[in-house]
Amino acid sequence: MRIFSSLVSLSLCLTPIASAFASDTLQTLMDDDRQWASPRKDYYNQGYSRLGQINRHNVSRLKLAWSFSTGVQRGHEGAPLVVGNVMYVHTAFPNNVYALDMDHDRKILWAYFPKQSSDIEAILCCDNVSRGLAYGDGKILLQQNDGLLLALDGRDGHKVWEARVNDPKIGATNTNAPYVFRDKVLTGCSGGEFGVRCFLAAYALQDGQLQWKAYSTGPDSDVLIGPDFNAENPHYNALSAYEDIAGGNREGGSFRALPREKLKFPETDLGVKTWLKPQAAANGWQHGGGPVWGWFSYDPKLNLVYYGTGNPSVWNPDIRPGDNKWAMTLFARDLDTGMARWGYQLTPHDEWDYDSVNELILWDRGGQKLATHFDRNGFAYTLDRRSGKLLSAEKMHPFVNWATGIDLQTGIPLKDGRYSTHEDQETAAICPSAIGVKNIQPAAYSPKNGWFYVPMNHLCMTYEAVEAKYVAGQPWAGASLTMQPGPDGDMGAFMAWDALKAKPAWYNREKFAVWSGALATAGQLVFYGTLDRWFKALDARNGKELWRFQVGSGIVGNPMTYQHRGRQYVAVFSGIGGWAGVALNQGLSGDSDGAGTAGAFRELNLYNAAPGSGALNVFAL
Repeated sequence: MRIFSSLVSLSLCLTPIASAFASDTLQTLMDDDRQWASPRKDYYNQGYSRLGQINRHNVSRLKLAWSFSTGVQRGHEGAPLVVGNVMYVHTAFPNNVYALDMDHDRKILWAYFPKQSSDIEAILCCDNVSRGLAYGDGKILLQQNDGLLLALDGRDGHKVWEARVNDPKIGATNTNAPYVFRDKVLTGCSGGEFGVRCFLAAYALQDGQLQWKAYSTGPDSDVLIGPDFNAENPHYNALSAYEDIAGGNREGGSFRALPREKLKFPETDLGVKTWLKPQAAANGWQHGGGPVWGWFSYDPKLNLVYYGTGNPSVWNPDIRPGDNKWAMTLFARDLDTGMARWGYQLTPHDEWDYDSVNELILWDRGGQKLATHFDRNGFAYTLDRRSGKLLSAEKMHPFVNWATGIDLQTGIPLKDGRYSTHEDQETAAICPSAIGVKNIQPAAYSPKNGWFYVPMNHLCMTYEAVEAKYVAGQPWAGASLTMQPGPDGDMGAFMAWDALKAKPAWYNREKFAVWSGALATAGQLVFYGTLDRWFKALDARNGKELWRFQVGSGIVGNPMTYQHRGRQYVAVFSGIGGWAGVALNQGLSGDSDGAGTAGAFRELNLYNAAPGSGALNVFAL
């Protein structure tokens, strides 16, 4: 369904829009800092802008310039796009899209209202969020929560094509932003808590035809793994990362990392062989999870796409003995064919729901082509993005205790058996909690000073795995958990990370988890928002707070910046939600409600952080 502004208003805007769409490639648009044409600004996912009109010297004069109410409650993640003279705004479910004419007082050029069944809301894990739109070839790409991928004409909003990506009848949905890389649209799959076998898929930008689909689990033919996979790091292809040190009980014993010389290297099908009950389809790779709902990166020169996969299904680790490849894995794939160049599993045999879907930020330094990833498991990883070789892996904060470190020779975490989880066993004081030290909220990278800016969660948990039976389309969690503030008493932080030294450059504590993404600019500023409604600007050099503004609801969106008619603007969605705010939006109060967040974030009610009424807030000098 579409609605339009008046024909007069539309005709005034068509010419510059059509001109921009016809003459500019996506790369050209991304290189133009006046615009924001991709979910995280560029192919490298750096979340960085070279705009510097707003800078550390004058940011104290930043004022609210205008706002736009979306009319939708629940969590508003992601960021709007700016292409030419038009801003494209998305909402949480039902995923409405608005095109705003910035030349004429942000009038609505067109709007698209998807017709989605309200039944979808019941199967969306961790709130009814959408992480944004994509742009390419004059089209706005919308990935609906119900699994339908749409291409809308950027000029008038009419539907150009649609493609069915996922089937919600089996619990498969979408919350990710689609990405456009060259002539393809990439999208993924949510449903790890429903036993969905997930994937990354590429569709033709021109007509929506499926180009390739790479599953996260299963035989190599399905995962798109060839003979040259991990050619420079064959130890990543180990059959088992651990040996049992508790009497041979692979379903409930304790494990320690094997040295490289003891690893076994089968030639094929690790996505099957590392699930040690392949005969039990409901407990094996056939419903193995590995959801893909984060951010995707792309290196045009290498023609490689980078992304991470999420938790193996189910949360009860005893039901699925083995390393459970290729869940919890960072992948690099050829954009044209989908074939995997390399893959590195961060948390073999995950016992804590430490999804690895967080972004890989690409960066170059001293001739090296690097990728840095801040994982939910609490470690910051830097790899050679050509080969996947692990260069560093260090704890983001000392409170991380499930593993003592990462063996750089093998890439295997050194688990501390005291914090392993098992069926009908309550394990306390696991740090971090399942929400991770960093979750979906993307970090930013500043090439100007070489640091990463990272929003963080500081919560620990008590975890009990329970028996769970797979039923198609029904929740399949298999664990009960509660979350508590970390050892320092705070629930969040924001830090600058020096990846060359693999340690923080500076570190600021926050009362609540920071669920907003980060934006870095050439003005030596970094922006982020908080659950208790503050939008902040810090000095990127030392973390000193220079400005703050209180918006109408908690912030889980990602700040962005653009320039229009010579004036720089900074924008961010407000509307609390996501995993951190879902309990507030739904009125949940039990300690374990909201997958453990209701009890942890109960105090947010005192800060008028809920309900999550959605709005876009735009600031300028």
